[in-house]
Amino acid sequence: MKINYKYIPVYVSIILSIGILIGGFLDFSNQNQFSNNKSSKAKLNQLIDFINNEYVDELNTDSIVNKTVDNILAQLDPHSVYIPASEQAEVAENMKGDFVGIGVRFYVYKDTVAVVEPMENGPSANAGIKSGDRILYADGAKLFGRKLPADSLFAKFKGEEGSRVVLTIYRKSEKKKINFTIRRGVIPLKSVDIGLMLNPATAYIKINRFAETTYKEFKTNLTRLKKQGAKSLIIDLRDNGGGYMEEAIAIADELLSNKKLIVFTKNKKGKIDKTYATEKGDFETGKITVLINENTASASEILAGAIQDNDRGTIVGRRSFGKGLVQREMDFEDGSAVRLTVARYYTPTGRSIQKPYVKGVEQYFKESELRFKNGELYDKDSIKVADSLKFKTPKGRIVYGGGGIVPDVFVPLEFENADEATVFLMESGIVGNFVFEQLDKNRNAFKGLSLEEFLKKMNATDRYFDVFNQFLLKHVPGIQLEKSKAIVKRYLNAEFSKQLYGEKAYFDIVLKDDVMIKRVLNKK
Repeated sequence: MKINYKYIPVYVSIILSIGILIGGFLDFSNQNQFSNNKSSKAKLNQLIDFINNEYVDELNTDSIVNKTVDNILAQLDPHSVYIPASEQAEVAENMKGDFVGIGVRFYVYKDTVAVVEPMENGPSANAGIKSGDRILYADGAKLFGRKLPADSLFAKFKGEEGSRVVLTIYRKSEKKKINFTIRRGVIPLKSVDIGLMLNPATAYIKINRFAETTYKEFKTNLTRLKKQGAKSLIIDLRDNGGGYMEEAIAIADELLSNKKLIVFTKNKKGKIDKTYATEKGDFETGKITVLINENTASASEILAGAIQDNDRGTIVGRRSFGKGLVQREMDFEDGSAVRLTVARYYTPTGRSIQKPYVKGVEQYFKESELRFKNGELYDKDSIKVADSLKFKTPKGRIVYGGGGIVPDVFVPLEFENADEATVFLMESGIVGNFVFEQLDKNRNAFKGLSLEEFLKKMNATDRYFDVFNQFLLKHVPGIQLEKSKAIVKRYLNAEFSKQLYGEKAYFDIVLKDDVMIKRVLNKK
């Protein structure tokens, strides 16, 4: 009989995991301490044997250890975390910047895998797969009518680079089945959503996270935009939770002149490592604006802090999250890993932007919610900063530490009388699903229309707003959209445009009325 770990005395679990962590992470210089540690580990290993061999019920000691490792790490800081072996591959892939697959964005619609769009120049697009196609079989395995979980579907489409998979699709517009042989290829996972010109002189680059390829993506976009005449650059780090610190540093190096301090770290032994900008840099003189909000964190704050502390540009938005801890990933033999905080980082003026976590992990993450309640997201004067954490930039500007990057230009949470829940909803996946279903009913109705003609047609009616309202009542009961009609229609137009004309069309529409962008461009 398998039993839950809670039936074992809690102290046994804690001792087991402390032994594992002591063996893996702590470095003792005192020989007596080392001897004690060795003796403790031997005792703990023996205890595990006692439980496995003698305990009255059958027990999975691995599950006890894993859960207890989680509990112990939670006592350290909010960002020291355990990654089970079952999740490690997915986590690593997301940060790697690409994967091998067939290259489609799909949606399970009425128990059938529907292609929302094949990725541009990807294996499926090159083979002739189209938006709206239903994937019925993959190498003879039935995919429809089975309610397969997403990970099972991904497993069918992923594989070794160059390997083949035979897809049987149903094309609704032609009412026929077609077989395609797809050769799997490397599919990029973009960390730079878009790079475009907002006007003849102002470029915009949106970074969603800092993965292995972020600097390369940023540099490619920056080079292209400079050729288009960019003299001013807006870097959008809103809702960017961070990632690889090195990628943020590399981008800062493109923007800062030689020998400017970008960031420094300090570990428990007091060792300080400083990172400076080098002679290279493709945008060291043009105007820079960085957009941040309450979900901008970690590596994003390193980049924003380097720009602010060097008087290199203007930070616009709302106070960032406040994560100033550096993690290093350490692997276990079973394929799992721990990300352990090994240092703190400091911005060039010497400030730590790590917010307090003495009240525990739960309260730490709830702090962001408290910003809604205390009015900070609507009024800059509600931001609480301590005078003891005041620092000065080289030009004498006052900046603050102790909990995020405080912007130079504050832009309140403002959604044209729309409540926050509505806006967050409009930026969620449910809108994409709705739009796909509407397009799927009659794609031919949109054929041959230019983007301008399409938008004119959409703005002339409330048809899709009304249908979306009814659609939501099935999924999000009680939500009211009437007072937010303008912004709902804008996001609907943007999503329709994205699925019909591409991602740039989406951003062109959304950014046109973006409050922070308007502030930067001095538009009302």
